[in-house]
Amino acid sequence: MAEAHQAVGFQFTVTPDGIDLHLSREVLKHIYLSGVTSWIKRAIRFKNGILTGVYPASPSSWLIAVIAIMSTMYARIDPSLGMIDTIKRTLPVSDYMTVQTQTVLSAILFATGLWLSLILMLRYILKALLSYHAWIFESHGKMSFCTKLWLSLVKMFSGRRPLLYSFQASLPRLPVPSVDDTITRYLESVRPLLDDEQYNQMEVVANDFKRDEAPKLQKYLILKSWWATNYVSDWWEEYIYLRGRSPIMVNSNFYAMDLLYVIPTHRQAARAGNVVHAMLQYRRKLERGEHLRALGVVPMCSYQMERMFNTTRIPGIETDFVQHLSDRKHLVVYHKGRFFKVWLYYGGRHLWPSELETQFQRILDDTTEPQPGELKLAALTAGNRVPWARSRLKYFSQGVNKASLEAIETSAFFLTLDDEAHGYDPDKLRSLDLYAKSLLHGKCYDRWFDKSFTLIAYKNGKLGVNAEHSWADAPIVGHMWEYVLATDCFHLGYTEEGHCKGDINKGLPPTAKLQWDIPLECQEVIEDSYMVAKEIADDVDFHGCLFDEFGKGLIKKSRTSPDAFIQLALQLAQFRDKGEFCLTYEASMTRMFREGRTETVRSCTIESTAFVRAMQDKNTKSAQRLDLFRKAADKHQNMYRLAMTGSGIDRHLFCLYIMSKYLNIDSPFLKQVLSEPWRLSTSQTPQQQLNMVDINKFPRYVGAGGGFGPVADDGYGVSYIIVGENLITFHISSKFSSPETDSYRFGQNIRQAMLDIRALFDQNDKKEINFQMPEGTAFICTNNSTQV
Repeated sequence: MAEAHQAVGFQFTVTPDGIDLHLSREVLKHIYLSGVTSWIKRAIRFKNGILTGVYPASPSSWLIAVIAIMSTMYARIDPSLGMIDTIKRTLPVSDYMTVQTQTVLSAILFATGLWLSLILMLRYILKALLSYHAWIFESHGKMSFCTKLWLSLVKMFSGRRPLLYSFQASLPRLPVPSVDDTITRYLESVRPLLDDEQYNQMEVVANDFKRDEAPKLQKYLILKSWWATNYVSDWWEEYIYLRGRSPIMVNSNFYAMDLLYVIPTHRQAARAGNVVHAMLQYRRKLERGEHLRALGVVPMCSYQMERMFNTTRIPGIETDFVQHLSDRKHLVVYHKGRFFKVWLYYGGRHLWPSELETQFQRILDDTTEPQPGELKLAALTAGNRVPWARSRLKYFSQGVNKASLEAIETSAFFLTLDDEAHGYDPDKLRSLDLYAKSLLHGKCYDRWFDKSFTLIAYKNGKLGVNAEHSWADAPIVGHMWEYVLATDCFHLGYTEEGHCKGDINKGLPPTAKLQWDIPLECQEVIEDSYMVAKEIADDVDFHGCLFDEFGKGLIKKSRTSPDAFIQLALQLAQFRDKGEFCLTYEASMTRMFREGRTETVRSCTIESTAFVRAMQDKNTKSAQRLDLFRKAADKHQNMYRLAMTGSGIDRHLFCLYIMSKYLNIDSPFLKQVLSEPWRLSTSQTPQQQLNMVDINKFPRYVGAGGGFGPVADDGYGVSYIIVGENLITFHISSKFSSPETDSYRFGQNIRQAMLDIRALFDQNDKKEINFQMPEGTAFICTNNSTQV
């Protein structure tokens, strides 16, 4: 009972002699320290708010401006050209101040106004500089004089020590492309997928749209772009994610894997303790606005990072919404059907890793049974959204259910102490496949799919993350995950026995088991949601393919973009797999613009299909194939650059479609465009966004990237990560229910396509490109790279 007594700050007893008051000094001390920590956080946020608000200037520059103006006045020089005298005459309290005081106050006000004007001017200049994108279209290794000058100016105007959100006000707005450019690029993108008759019909429909509906829709969209921070992002979040009523498990959520080859400790509680502590350190850096930007000179929008922690997707009947809280001090842990609340602070500080290990071990050692309905409760977040929203209103709006649900939804994030063992094992067939499926959907009731992310700790010490998609995109989660894994292995570490380092505080309050009172009718809804989710999960066909024949190092020797190389290999694999081409989605980022998220690169082009047909034609010479490959690769790179710089196709058409719905304008063209299925959906996992680990020194401490579920019923979802110099990992998903797809078969087609393209260079340029791998080459894989 010692812990229970420590949980009470004071007690009193009424006796015949009066009131006997007992104070707990230990608890009062922690209350005091917690309050101090809270005020320190507020002070830091206030300071960072000022620093960010006046960026790229600094608060000290205001004092310099005031001193400079005052100095000129004492030298009998008026730099204000009479404005200081005008201010002095219009001061409302001039009758109550001496002439000298009025002059000083007027000079300070003028200096302040001048200082604010300079800040606005500097921001405008920086925004104009960041709107320059010609650098991205230049050949690799060749930098023009204009770009060199631009680079120097960006460095000069960026200041010395920018904070995480310093550049937000200086980032340019996402431009609205012209309708003519978008229609032209769209028609070009669908030309290889349509025969002559179909293309002519599409051309007529597109031109009718351009002539009739588009001008009005475009005017309103331009008006929105002037008013809103980003003309795409709010609609994208609402209509693509939050208004979807189908399950988000598999269909929307994505996952990230642990280190590929290394398990720092096999103790489940210890690994979870270190990683949770590292996540709290990362959250503290976010709260303090410390500089965590991706490597490089060009700043990226940091808006999505704000909602990484303390965030939950709340279900609604017609639409969900994202609930973000400023600071949460607890974590909810799921283990074998029970939910536990764990406090993350003690005495005004984060729990140390050893203390977290102790708390998690207590949960692992707890042998109590789940309460009725508790075991599969999280299946509500895995099923259809409407039943979950109605159940939340009906069964979780009062009593213990409300309190327990609030504990989950207001937690910093969600942790599952999984009772299975997963991870990549080269001696076990399909180990990577099972690992991926576990991270993507688990048992359908052991992840809280609505949380911004669920951390999964397996009983063998492996880890993973399942992330909800509406609040942010994969590179944001990858940025955090890379920091956490590096901190876990290289900064926190473990003892020889595999425990977390540090002393164990035996006075920690116990973990609190969440209580539920779930009626039978709600249990039936939970079971129905579970059956819906299980059907989806059982239909996911997953294959993890480690391609270690060659990697980025060899591809670069061929003077080709690694991403373009892989995308062309995917086109070749797709054609061999199905005997036809399909609309292909590749995600690119638009975070060079304020609140930018993603854009689509339509990877199936006229040039890529010509290359694929040449590869399939035995009569085509290798030199011709290589020439077609280079043309296709250049085309892909140009399209990727256009997408990154705001000249993509799909987000513009999407916004025009939403605008047409608001204005009740029927557009056959937009309906057809938005209904076209993406039978091949691809994405590159970014790697090495933080320079925390030198993978050349530690080649085994690398991750395997992450993946997502299939987008189309008869298509493939492919995520890939280009790691180091010599390994590429593919995460391939499809559906068992489709007779046209097979993830393992597609993986083999990708492998063969990669080898066949490599053979082109081997046959045509043996002298220039040496494809013999040096002895002792390590096949490695890492996590997270910014692709520009």
